[in-house]
Amino acid sequence: MVYAEPMARAVVAPAVVELLQRFPRGREFTTTVSFGGDDFTLRAHVRVRRTAPGLAKVSLACWVVNTDTARYVGGNPPREDENSLPPEGTAVPDASLTARVVGALATRLNPGAVSRPDGDGHLAIDVPTSGQGAPEALA
Repeated sequence: MVYAEPMARAVVAPAVVELLQRFPRGREFTTTVSFGGDDFTLRAHVRVRRTAPGLAKVSLACWVVNTDTARYVGGNPPREDENSLPPEGTAVPDASLTARVVGALATRLNPGAVSRPDGDGHLAIDVPTSGQGAPEALA
């Protein structure tokens, strides 16, 4: 999918940076970000948790919400619950899209990082939080 890298650059990496800056210690923090246009919206659920001094685990699950003209003309616009993962919604993570966005994110935040399953459709990577290559440098 050609949108994975732009999505990682435009909305996912800034969300990671913001979560790390706003919530420097403690428990896991999350947000959901969107990227797209008239025909579809790509959504990403982002989880960030500091795991050790200078290191954080970033987990992503991505999915697509179809908003194409045919659905609007046909009288079936996207349901609101398609915008969220369970338990708030009915969205199902797209494994291929998630892997591509995580790969693009890893290239930006921790080249060479290998993604791993983090349960419930999320993939996780470890990213440095200080020093060269830290997400804060992207802000």
